Amino acid sequence: MGDELALEMNTISSKSPISSVISNVQSFYTLEAEAGNKLAPQEPWLPITESRDGNAFYAAFHSLSSGLGFQALLLPLAFSSLGWTWGISCLCVVFVWQLYTMWLLIQLHESESGARYSRYLGLSMAAFGEKLGKLLALFPVMYLSGGTCVTLIMIGGGTMKTFFHIIDNTVGASPLTTIEWYLVFTFTAVLLSQFLPNLNSVARASLVGAVTAVSYCTLIWAATVVQGRVAIDDHHHVAVSRGSGGVLDRICGVLNGVGIVALAFRGHNLVLEIQGTMPSSGKTPSRVPMWRGVQIAYLIIALCLFPLAIAGYWAYGDLIPEGTGAMLQALYKYHERDTSKLILGSASLLVVINCVSSFQIYAMPAFDNLELRYTSKMNKPCPQWLRSALRLFFGCLTCFIAVALPFLPSLAGLIGGIALPLTLAYPCFMWIVMKKPGRYSGSWCLNWILGVSGMVLSVLVVTAAIWIIVTKGIEVHFFKPQ
Repeated sequence: MGDELALEMNTISSKSPISSVISNVQSFYTLEAEAGNKLAPQEPWLPITESRDGNAFYAAFHSLSSGLGFQALLLPLAFSSLGWTWGISCLCVVFVWQLYTMWLLIQLHESESGARYSRYLGLSMAAFGEKLGKLLALFPVMYLSGGTCVTLIMIGGGTMKTFFHIIDNTVGASPLTTIEWYLVFTFTAVLLSQFLPNLNSVARASLVGAVTAVSYCTLIWAATVVQGRVAIDDHHHVAVSRGSGGVLDRICGVLNGVGIVALAFRGHNLVLEIQGTMPSSGKTPSRVPMWRGVQIAYLIIALCLFPLAIAGYWAYGDLIPEGTGAMLQALYKYHERDTSKLILGSASLLVVINCVSSFQIYAMPAFDNLELRYTSKMNKPCPQWLRSALRLFFGCLTCFIAVALPFLPSLAGLIGGIALPLTLAYPCFMWIVMKKPGRYSGSWCLNWILGVSGMVLSVLVVTAAIWIIVTKGIEVHFFKPQ
C-alpha cells in the first residue's frame, strides 16, 4: 500500500501541474473527438460523465444556477453607459442571440455517428482541428471555470462580511478581516464539494443555487423600486448617463457596456457538460430533455434580468456603484438606513448561499481536468483521497488568486469581451463546419453573419475596455482586498 501511494505521488509530481494538465486535456479531447460511436475510455471515471442519470429537471436546475448569478447585478452599470434605448435593445438582442447559440450547442452535442461531445473544448477541437480548437477555446473555458470561482470567492466572502456586519449588533460577533472571510467561504465551498463526486450529484446544489438566485434578484429589484429613485439633492433625481466626454470616450463606454451585458449571460461553457449527464438513445436523444430544461431556465432568467436592469437604472442612474455586485452595493450604500435589516440581511445571505452553490457547478470542469492527469497515467479511476486533495488544491489556488488580485472585477468589460466569442460566435462556426448547411442557404447565411458579428463585436469590446483602462485607469492593489 505504501509503495503504491509513493508511486502515485511520484507520478503526479513528475511534471509541472499546469503543463501536465494542459497536455492531458489535449490528449483526452483528441481521443474524445475521434471516438466515433465509442465513448472515450476515461469517460466513466471523470466527474462530468461519471453519472448519466440526468433529466430535464436537472438540466433546468443546472442551467438556471449557471446562467443566473452575480453578473446580473452589473446590468444597471451597463445601462448607465448605454442609456434606455440602447440598453434595452442590447439586452434583448444578446438574450435571443445567446439562446440561439445555446440551441446550436445542444444540437451539436451528439454527432450523426453517435459520438458525444461532453466538453466545450472537445467540441471545439472536433470542429476546428486540434491546434486551432485548443487555441480558440482553451483560455475562455479555463477562465469561465476557474475565473468565475475566483470571483465567487470575492463576492461570497465579501457578502459574508457584510451580512455579519448587518447582524453584528444582535449577535455581538467579533469582526474578521476580508481575507479571513475569503478563507471561510472557500472552506465551506470545498467542504461541500467533497460530498458531490460528479456533476449529476450537483443537481441538488444547483436547485438551491437557482432558488436563491431568483430570490435575491427579485428581492433586490423589488426593494429598489419600493425605495424609489435616489435623489442627487432635494429637487433633482438621477437620470443621467456615464456617456459624457469626447466622442471616442462615449463610443468606448457603450462598447464596454455591451461587454458587461454579454458577461451577464454566462453558462455556455457548461451546456455540453450538463447535457453529458443525460442518457441518450435513438428514440430519446439527450437534446430533447436538455432543450426543454434550458427553455424553462431561460424563461425564468429573463423574468429576473430585465426587471433588475430596468429597476436598477431607473433608481440609481449614473450613481450605480462600479464593481462586482453593483446593485447590491447600491442597496447598502443608499438605503442602509431606511431599509429593514431583515431585507438587507436576507439579500446578503441569499447571495452567499448562491455563491457556494454556483461554485460547485463552475468548479466541476476544473475538477474534471485535474483528474485527467491521474487517469491518463494510471489508467484507472482517481481514488477518493486524491480526488479530495485535488479539490482542496483547486480551492486554495482560487482563494490565493482572489486575495492576490482583488481588482479583477474591475476588468469585467475586458473579460466579457474576451469570452464573448465562446457564447456568440464559436457555436455558429461549429455548426457550419460540422453540419455543413448548403452554401448561401438560410442557415449558412445566418450563422456566418452571427459568427462574424460576434468576432467583430469581441474585438471592439476588448479594444474599448483597454482604452478605458488606459485613459481612466483602475485601482490596482495586490493582496489588499477591500
